[in-house]
Amino acid sequence: MRDPRYDILFKPLKIGPVTTRNRFYQVPHCTGMGHRYPKAEARLRGVKAEGGWGVVSTQEAEIHASSDLTPANEARIWGAQDIPALRLVTDAVHAHGSLAAIQLVHNGLHTANRYSRIAPLRHLQPPSQ
Repeated sequence: MRDPRYDILFKPLKIGPVTTRNRFYQVPHCTGMGHRYPKAEARLRGVKAEGGWGVVSTQEAEIHASSDLTPANEARIWGAQDIPALRLVTDAVHAHGSLAAIQLVHNGLHTANRYSRIAPLRHLQPPSQ
């Protein structure tokens, strides 16, 4: 029998317009599957949801080609062409009643852009007044 002190972990929680079935959040972690192996990535995240996690997150998802982390194989959301891979993950997580989360990332000057070859973006400070 479970210690009643932990019952709150198993209660649903409203997060904005959605509700998670419990308080277990599978944090973003890199799998090495990312955008290159979307079916494997979806299966892994689906297994997490099937195992009972209330919220299952992707790994880092590069938000622009100027944040290319190649050869690291991350998720990508550079454009519409990346939606089908992310949809596989979302559908696999939702199939087991869990919420899907995404970790958006742009690594600024800390990226080599070996694939995209785009010059890294940097944050410009506003002029002082």
